[in-house]
Amino acid sequence: MFLFLPWQVCANETTLDPLASAMAEYLECYPLELLTLKDQLPSAASQNLCLATIYHKKGLVPLWVTSRGPGARAAIILDVLGKAHEEGLNPDDYEVAQIRGLWRSLEPSSLARLDTLITFNLIKYIHDVSRGQIKLRHMDPILFAEAGDVDFDPLATVDESLGVVDLAVHLASLPPAHRHYTDLKKALRFYRILATRGGWEKIPTGKTIRPGDVDHRIPAIIKRLAVTKDLELPLDGDKDVYVPELIPSVKKFQTRHGLKTDGVVGPNTLKALNIPVHRAIRKIMINMARWRWQEHALGEKYILVNIAGFDLAGFERGEMKIHFPVIVGKLQHQTPVFSDKVMYIDFNPYWNITPSIARNEELPALRKDPTHLMKRHIRLFSSWKANAVELDSTTMDWHAISPGKMAGFKLRQDPGPWNALGKVKFIFPNKYDVYMHDTPTQHLFNRNKRNFSHGCIRVSDPPGLALFILSHENSGWDREKIDAILKSRKRKVVRPDALIPVHITYQTAWVDKDKLVCFNRDIYGRDRKLGRALFPEDVVD
Repeated sequence: MFLFLPWQVCANETTLDPLASAMAEYLECYPLELLTLKDQLPSAASQNLCLATIYHKKGLVPLWVTSRGPGARAAIILDVLGKAHEEGLNPDDYEVAQIRGLWRSLEPSSLARLDTLITFNLIKYIHDVSRGQIKLRHMDPILFAEAGDVDFDPLATVDESLGVVDLAVHLASLPPAHRHYTDLKKALRFYRILATRGGWEKIPTGKTIRPGDVDHRIPAIIKRLAVTKDLELPLDGDKDVYVPELIPSVKKFQTRHGLKTDGVVGPNTLKALNIPVHRAIRKIMINMARWRWQEHALGEKYILVNIAGFDLAGFERGEMKIHFPVIVGKLQHQTPVFSDKVMYIDFNPYWNITPSIARNEELPALRKDPTHLMKRHIRLFSSWKANAVELDSTTMDWHAISPGKMAGFKLRQDPGPWNALGKVKFIFPNKYDVYMHDTPTQHLFNRNKRNFSHGCIRVSDPPGLALFILSHENSGWDREKIDAILKSRKRKVVRPDALIPVHITYQTAWVDKDKLVCFNRDIYGRDRKLGRALFPEDVVD
């Protein structure tokens, strides 16, 4: 159903110039149901409502063109939209071809169409590059809940773009400016260049190749490693022998792809070598998209956890100060993506076992062995209330205790080397009840794939992380002071003088401190889901 706006129909067009008349005619009618929402903020995902609101507020005049054609700001906008691919975005999403098709026309109707196209696609681009792509939230609000911004104001966005002194500088400032995003942007450019050169040839399948082996595929492997700059030394590409000099290059490639760095070209390494260049490009674009919807200002000093990379890094003034392995959540207990700040550090902590773990894991173990809790230094309390009484777990009939009843008990493990949280717990309050902590199972950090937890993050160097958080000029904190607290086995809660941001990310492509482009496994299957939304025309393999 359409509605004509009376004030437009009755306007004396003889008093309007041709462009103003074209604007009035172009914006003459809209679906009635959209006009009933005029008091709400316009959605950047709805073109009609967005344009109606903005142009009515701006007086129904063109914003970027005159009767002589597009102005300087229009040219800047077209240039930025045309280079959207540099940010891992698709220029087609911003109707660049349509804008260019109208660019040289001086027909009033074409200019009116051009002006509205520029406005709407500028809004879309600004949102996408600074908040995450609108279409992701539109496609699946649950799956891509972090993407986009429901409070985004298109009218304010247009006003700002019209008011800034240097529009080009303003638009360039909108994507994330931190190294993790800008390095991926450079990597995207590098892999696109490789794509224009044909990428790399597929290496035939066959038996595992070990140093010293003779195999006809060795020249192809050398050539493949050279394409992506993994080849450490110039090697004779005509020999079929896996010479010792080739080992560092294979290990470098394995490190970049999250593989066991043994220098052996087995099935996993061969599979990674044969990933086509277009898939590498897609993976980089997917991870740039994730950065756009996350916090852009990471902080001068911050902690970055990469779930997919199983690692933690601490940065200060752009320099990596600490870096070590972590353990993250299992597939059925996925570690969430979010940002927060460390509020306090709990040395020699208690472990309050969650009701779900008590119900699903501790109860079955107690039914097999009533001394199960006692052996693990876990105390049992009648409830979670402050006045709860302690119970003797060895005297209870656990077969008579239901899972619901079990969830009502409080189970608390005492501090010590047996404690599941280890010697330190790092708390940054969040709706997911996720935190970082030490662990007595240090041997698990030697595994290549480390998703073993219930969602919290186990760190391999808790004293080092504590020192990074607490230390600053004249803080008085050093490793000796932290070690003394840990050796005391007495619980101590410390609140940092400065709150350090923690950014939990899921990056399957990133650039490391040595400027190596790294790729890792998609442990939660999120790349495939995001790829289907970003590249619906492609076959996501």
